[in-house]
Amino acid sequence: MNGTFDPPATGKRVIPGTYVFDGDAARRGFAINEMCFSFNEDANRRAFAEDEEAYMERFHLSEEHKKAIRERDVIGMLNAGGNIYYLAKLAGILKLGVQDIGALQTGTTVDEFKAALLAHGAKLKELQTQGETA
Repeated sequence: MNGTFDPPATGKRVIPGTYVFDGDAARRGFAINEMCFSFNEDANRRAFAEDEEAYMERFHLSEEHKKAIRERDVIGMLNAGGNIYYLAKLAGILKLGVQDIGALQTGTTVDEFKAALLAHGAKLKELQTQGETA
């Protein structure tokens, strides 16, 4: 689960520390995103939990997608075109929360990520009290 965040930088819009989900990413990630969308149905979530390999085959996932899922590498899934909103469905099945994913994306532990959120919230509250905006 410790993949390196690696957004494409070849003439594309780059926002430091973020993943821009564009048309190319959508094409690369179509299969994994389609699979994750299927998790809206409880029966599909159960089928994945029972046999991940068979379920991934059902959606014709690339080896890159399968490897990222097997390794629980959410960053790898993003780099392979996964959309964070669809991947959130898979993350729930894998027992990963939003803060787990945030920690992965920022290269911190979950506790460090939570502390950073709290610190930012405190700073924002202080600025709002002073009549400023963050």
